[in-house]
Amino acid sequence: MNRNNHKIIKVFVWMFFTGYSACLLYWMFRGFGRTAHAEIRYNLVPFNTIFSYMFNVNQHNIGTTIINLAGNVGVFLPFGLLLPYLFKKLTRYSVFFVWFTGSIIILEIMQTVLKVGTGDIDDVILNVIGASAGYVVYRIFLTEKSSHFM
Repeated sequence: MNRNNHKIIKVFVWMFFTGYSACLLYWMFRGFGRTAHAEIRYNLVPFNTIFSYMFNVNQHNIGTTIINLAGNVGVFLPFGLLLPYLFKKLTRYSVFFVWFTGSIIILEIMQTVLKVGTGDIDDVILNVIGASAGYVVYRIFLTEKSSHFM
């Protein structure tokens, strides 16, 4: 690929990344009918929410279960592709993992403190799984050095 094509692609990737990030921040802080709660809500017990959804599934809440589990994974998958492409320091998984996990923890804390969501360690776990899956796709399909996973 020539240099000009690479620059054009990088501009489009930046535009997509910026727009997607803005949408995601809106969803996390204002979307889905979010309003401020009277109290701070949080879950610090790993897998508590995940298991609650999995073991309490019935016909009436299957959609909620799918949205919360698969949605929290799927919505962050693009970041595993975009972040290492845009930020060369994030091409090593260990750096990517620390940076992404830290960012998600900060966002979860902000949701909790602003009382617009529930700070949930399970959201962090699911979001990291999604971004990590995207990272694996990035390493396999978008780099020539896919054998240097870590």
